[in-house]
Amino acid sequence: MANSPQAKKRARQNERRLEVNKARRSRIRTFIRKVEEAIESGDKDAATAALRAAQPQLMRGVTKGVYHKNTAARKMSRLTARVKALA
Repeated sequence: MANSPQAKKRARQNERRLEVNKARRSRIRTFIRKVEEAIESGDKDAATAALRAAQPQLMRGVTKGVYHKNTAARKMSRLTARVKALA
């Protein structure tokens, strides 16, 4: 357990950041899931629209430190390729 006042404060901050980051990660996953559902349904227009909505959310996750830049780029690249492959 934290003993110094500084360590106690840092522990409190970490708990708050954990909640914020958890919510942010969940929100991004929801946007990605919507893209995947549109791909599964075979609707290219819906998939493209969902992908356009998901891109800024994923990049915002990078800016906020929830995801690594390369992880977000990889996810976006794979989703884009799957949307393009729809007939």
